[in-house]
Amino acid sequence: MTNTDPIRFAHRHLLDIARLGATDINQILSLAEHYAVIARTPDKKRDLLRGKTQINLFFENSTRTRTSFELAGKRLGADVINMSVGSSSVKKGETLIDTAMTLNAMHPDVLVIRHGDSGAPHLLAQKVDCAVINGGDGSHEHPTQALLDALTIKRRKGRLEGLIVAICGDIQHSRVARSNIALLNIMGARVRIVGPTTLIPSNAAKMGVEVYNKMSEGLKDADIVMMLRLQTERMQGSFVPSIREYFHFFGLNKEKLSVAKKDALIMHPGPMNRGVEIDSEIADDLNISAISEQVEMGVAVRMACLDLLTREAAT
Repeated sequence: MTNTDPIRFAHRHLLDIARLGATDINQILSLAEHYAVIARTPDKKRDLLRGKTQINLFFENSTRTRTSFELAGKRLGADVINMSVGSSSVKKGETLIDTAMTLNAMHPDVLVIRHGDSGAPHLLAQKVDCAVINGGDGSHEHPTQALLDALTIKRRKGRLEGLIVAICGDIQHSRVARSNIALLNIMGARVRIVGPTTLIPSNAAKMGVEVYNKMSEGLKDADIVMMLRLQTERMQGSFVPSIREYFHFFGLNKEKLSVAKKDALIMHPGPMNRGVEIDSEIADDLNISAISEQVEMGVAVRMACLDLLTREAAT
């Protein structure tokens, strides 16, 4: 089966949400919705990427993102290669540019990269001839996570425009938060960030968000409550007094959620720290939690991105 849709994507790479417009985002979400429907049928596979090579280059550990990209590529018929950076030449002192030149000589069609340094995917994109997808870079961005979150919200709420979205927790170190803030602003949502002052970026006032330091205020009348993991691996110094105190003030439970709208949707990009940023009773309540659906939509969104970027690469 081939895709008869002639529409090309306006971008060569997917490096960050900030470079996209509402038309680009809607194009991805529309195609992702198509793949979400297909994923629930017995015949999930397509051959759109037959003969094409996808390399997943993950310098940081990831279960959800790497598995999701791998599954997305295989469902589209691509030859998918997962590079183990732990046993690669990178560990022996090879630079990212050296790696890029090596991979480029293999003529892949798309590279998915996750890296601990902000800007690494942008550097890679300058050195290779194929499409590059940012699978998360440092504390900068994680564009496909924001897109899958948007698809999840749109499927549940029917829209993004006008919704009140409260993003709570470790905003300072979260690439997920930055990508979501950018996307939600582009799509006309009203964005709030909620957390202790130590975990709110110093430039928050320029991010187009409302800033709250109390959950009781930040969650009031919210349509969406998006909890974030404490990024302890990116913290240098003490940002919270203790895990117990953090949960007391900023962990989501039924009491804190009671000020949000009655039909508020709960989200979390994973992995969850239960009892730290979210109570299990909330996370596992399928009536209000969309966490499992986020994982499902991740495959659909990444299929859409691989489809669109390889169309562009083929022109």
